[in-house]
Amino acid sequence: MSAIAEVVPLRSAEPTEPWGRRLKRRLLYGGNVDHAAKARARVGLAIVAFAFMYAVIAARLIMFGIVSESRDHHKVLIGDAIATARPEFLDRNGEVLATDVRVPSLYGEPRRIIDCDEATEMLTADLPALDAKETRERLCSKKGFVWLKRDLTPEQQREIYRQGLPGIGFLNENKRDYPNGSEVSHLIGYVNVDNQGIAGMEKWLDGQGLDDLHMAGLATDRLQNPVQLALDLRVQHALRDELVAARAKFKAIAAAGVVLNVRTGEIVAMVSEPDYDPNKPGDPHDPTLINRLTTGVFEMGSTFKAFTVAMALDSGKVTLKSAFDAHSPLHFGRFEIHDFEPQQRALTVPEIFTYSSNIGAARIAMLMGVDAHRAFLAMLGQLERLRTELPESAEPIIPKHWSELNTVTIAFGHGLSVAPLQAVMGVAALMNGGILIPPTFLKRTEAEAQALGKRVIKPETSQIMRYLMRLNVEKGTARKADVPGYYIGGKTGTADKVVAGHYSKTKVLTDFMAVMPADDPQYLLLIMLDEPQKIPETQGWNTSGWNAVPTGGLVVQRIAPLLNIKPRMDLPPASQQILASARESR
Repeated sequence: MSAIAEVVPLRSAEPTEPWGRRLKRRLLYGGNVDHAAKARARVGLAIVAFAFMYAVIAARLIMFGIVSESRDHHKVLIGDAIATARPEFLDRNGEVLATDVRVPSLYGEPRRIIDCDEATEMLTADLPALDAKETRERLCSKKGFVWLKRDLTPEQQREIYRQGLPGIGFLNENKRDYPNGSEVSHLIGYVNVDNQGIAGMEKWLDGQGLDDLHMAGLATDRLQNPVQLALDLRVQHALRDELVAARAKFKAIAAAGVVLNVRTGEIVAMVSEPDYDPNKPGDPHDPTLINRLTTGVFEMGSTFKAFTVAMALDSGKVTLKSAFDAHSPLHFGRFEIHDFEPQQRALTVPEIFTYSSNIGAARIAMLMGVDAHRAFLAMLGQLERLRTELPESAEPIIPKHWSELNTVTIAFGHGLSVAPLQAVMGVAALMNGGILIPPTFLKRTEAEAQALGKRVIKPETSQIMRYLMRLNVEKGTARKADVPGYYIGGKTGTADKVVAGHYSKTKVLTDFMAVMPADDPQYLLLIMLDEPQKIPETQGWNTSGWNAVPTGGLVVQRIAPLLNIKPRMDLPPASQQILASARESR
């Protein structure tokens, strides 16, 4: 029997996984792997990654939408100054004095420019003010970034944009704008092309930490609060308007004025004319455009007699009934001291003040002595530089060797030159009850002022000085400032100017200080005219009573209502209104 072999089909063997891969898989995923779960995890991970990427892109787009500038990296990379933001300046009523506006500036990236000659030709065609040689040098320099023109007009920007020049772009910058023009120029000051303070309160602002904010990149519009000043724009306008008119009328080379709150030291208005437009300041070194109230120093004339009389009264050595010989001029060597309107008799203290007697003031100072006189003026802040927020200030010019002759002449306002604002500070102390308060351009309360002030004379002396100021308006040299209803007190001053080392016989500086109201002082006004001329209306005179005083009266008429000083009609004379109340208070 033949054996039949049973044929059994063979199963195909499964491919064997290499042992290395199998080991790696076991180490990474373990022995039991759910391939479906693993696939879902990978898909989920990819979704999360893509969602994160799109979120980052969206956040960046939102950031670019909020931040107006996308090219600020130029400043960081190449160090070019970009005009950064500054806070607004407001007056005490919230009126804008200085603010920022956004303007386009033109820049170039020389490394991206294809043909610098063609670019120069096209840019100078649209901007004729550009210097072609300088522009070409910048565009051909192969630098990363160069400024071409700051502060373009929208029309100029559109014309250049239409050219489509590669490597030419625009960067929006902050530009300072002064909506009131020349009105507050000497107070506010101005900035340079990079929006950095050059003068006035603008320069003071940089010194208060704004420069540090700029360097840290934090000086943005959102991080800065407005700076509110003590200035009242309405009062400023009225004062400047009258000073401009007075300068033209009396043909003076300059005029200046200030309104000071005697209770707080706040400067409510300050004008020095000629002034300038801070939007286009011109030559910063022009000597005619200085702020005469803080940078200039002048002999203030007979307004200094207020210091002389107050010193004597406060010492107790002199009373209102004291009399001094004014029969004849005083002689010191080759110098002669005489009165402008000689009375040729003995004068009481009120008469010395109202007749503005140089001889009487000199004799009062001689009675007090050199040391006492100098110490009193030093106590009133007249012998050192006045410090305010304004960076521009000048040292007073004082005698190197203070002799009796110096005391005699300084007693009536010659021989000592001070900044007019510091003279105002001193007279304000004589009016406000005897407290010397440093002036400020920022808002300040009476409580804050009292904390900063120091007593320089007795309250009783201050009351007598107010009486003398009012008496001078009633019957003295300041009669032309007697505005009905406002009970003005004042002191005039006319000083011969020093020309080439000698006193001129024709050129004078006239000033007038007025307190309102005299029985309850709130504000002190200074009017100053530099070299006013004689005109027919002044009957051939150029002294203060004929020009500065009537100008002060016109200013008072306009600003008193703005300062909420209510008129009071038919008030009694100073001897009753002021002296009587002084006796009652004792």
